[in-house]
Amino acid sequence: MERVLREQLENGTYPLHASLPPQRKLAEGFGVSRDTVQRALLQLIEDGLIEARRGSGTRVIRVPNSLPAPPQSGRPGSASLGPLIEQAFRQAEVKLDVATLTAETLLRHLTNQHELIADGRATAPERLEIRMLLPWTTERLAYPRARKPEDARVWERWLHMVQENGGQLDELNAGFTGLGVDTSIEIRRIPMTPQFKLYVINDEHMLFGPYPVLPRKIRVPREGRPAEGEAVDSLDVLGLGSTLSYHHLEADERTHDSLFFGSMKEWFTSNWECWPEILRLKRETGGATPEN
Repeated sequence: MERVLREQLENGTYPLHASLPPQRKLAEGFGVSRDTVQRALLQLIEDGLIEARRGSGTRVIRVPNSLPAPPQSGRPGSASLGPLIEQAFRQAEVKLDVATLTAETLLRHLTNQHELIADGRATAPERLEIRMLLPWTTERLAYPRARKPEDARVWERWLHMVQENGGQLDELNAGFTGLGVDTSIEIRRIPMTPQFKLYVINDEHMLFGPYPVLPRKIRVPREGRPAEGEAVDSLDVLGLGSTLSYHHLEADERTHDSLFFGSMKEWFTSNWECWPEILRLKRETGGATPEN
């Protein structure tokens, strides 16, 4: 966990002066105990990268010198979302097409950009357009889920997280609009469990990464005693710290990157356009349908 946090400081996920999530959120996101989180944070504090203040949380006071440059055109490889989002926000128009499980990673980067603009440390773009494909919320997903089929608490925990993220997106929509940015954030929910995360940035850069499935214990409220937590054997995916491959839309449409870019863009567009129409028809004919 310490290694991943250190990488996130390096790649701009948590830039200078940014606040880290509360320890509870970090523990849930990484699937570890609070003790593990505290040990990782303590090492980063000792290294002079973060500081913890009572009542103010933990914030970044120094970033490692190995901050990588944004990926170079024509050089596919692993990459991070932070530098590309920062680069996109330097342009007049920002367009993001996103397919993911929870949108939690993107939320952090958007929040960072909003804070930079609000504090006068960055210039606001003229327009921000975000289209997000997220899984439906009326049926259980393949993951995260409890090993016992009858136990719905892990799924309910995920639902709560999704609702919180939706509220944060609404706040960011209003926040960017209040800063004078012509903002459009639209979410469409489709009936599937995401097998990968996908970010298309300004129709030029793309990050792609499969979700590795892993067994782990997820802490949920104990039945009959909601104030107490219970570690439930579950199936989940590696979100934070998962590897993302970088792809660039090149002038030559026959290159590997251009072909992959075009195929994934086509995948996104087809799901964006087709599923809402199919679900609308199901509603009209009385069929069961997830929320859209």
